[in-house]
Amino acid sequence: MDSFATIDDVATLWRPLTHEEQTRASALLPIVSDSLRVEAQKVGKNLDEIAYASPAYANVLKSVTVDVVARTLMTSTNSEPMVQESQAALGYSWSGSYLVPGGGLFIKRSELARLGLRRQRMGVIEPYGDVPGSVLDEGWSHG
Repeated sequence: MDSFATIDDVATLWRPLTHEEQTRASALLPIVSDSLRVEAQKVGKNLDEIAYASPAYANVLKSVTVDVVARTLMTSTNSEPMVQESQAALGYSWSGSYLVPGGGLFIKRSELARLGLRRQRMGVIEPYGDVPGSVLDEGWSHG
């Protein structure tokens, strides 16, 4: 199956790539595309069919694919990139948050939502079931 974006799309929508980044992006594009396909299958959707039927959806899919590839390319291969870091003095304290804990490819919830792939939850689970005489019982009256 084809990738949802090309190297040219990454360069146009994000920024021009170095030779090393082009090599990495070439390897990442099919992986990201297949990862998105798997996420879609989890909610009963076929991205290839939807993209074929809707050019607008195909563009959103291309944009999400480029975003995931770009974020992965920004992730350092030498060390873990920090999103937030704080330090203190004298009693010395340090804390920080990593961009991708453990590294690797990840797709944000917001990106899945852009593609309509977030599962919708509906309904309420009654933890005690139908308990006769409970406030949920139709015959309950205050008295």
